[in-house]
Amino acid sequence: MAEERRFLSASGVPIALRRRQHSASCRELAVRGPRLQLRSLSAATSAVWLAAYGLFALCENSMVLSAAIFITLLGLIIYLHFVKIDQESLLVIGSLGIQVTSAYASGKESTTFIEMGQVKDVVINEAIHMQKVIYYLCILLQDPEDPQAVSEVVPLFQSSKPRLDCLIEVYKSCQEILEQRKTAPQSS
Repeated sequence: MAEERRFLSASGVPIALRRRQHSASCRELAVRGPRLQLRSLSAATSAVWLAAYGLFALCENSMVLSAAIFITLLGLIIYLHFVKIDQESLLVIGSLGIQVTSAYASGKESTTFIEMGQVKDVVINEAIHMQKVIYYLCILLQDPEDPQAVSEVVPLFQSSKPRLDCLIEVYKSCQEILEQRKTAPQSS
């Protein structure tokens, strides 16, 4: 069963949250940002190439045009493969752990898995950024030496930066599964 809702990011860009429940203790939550706009890509490429043509007209060196083409193509490949993230997802499996995946515009995916035994909690944190309060979801990892302490904070959805209303939806889904995990050993 999949459900999709529309929200806004912290910068006001439309994003979509897709919730898919695979079982009672397994949920997938994916935040999809806006796709790369061909119009903005074409405008940026045209601006660089026009500037290069202007330099070519002044210095009459064809290397300027070749360098402009090479730099824009290389820049585009780097941007699509390492910077532009189309979707960030969170797969929460109560008995195993949490898988965090980022899907780049080039098709590359980056995945991190956190075992459930390491997870202390999932919380919404706040930060002050440029005279604004922004909220972000993060996983608190349990310190192996001191079970009451937090050893690391893993921020989630750093590219899409959803607003608080979207984060609350993800938080509630995560907390339902974490609560099942906490009550399961006590009932058996």
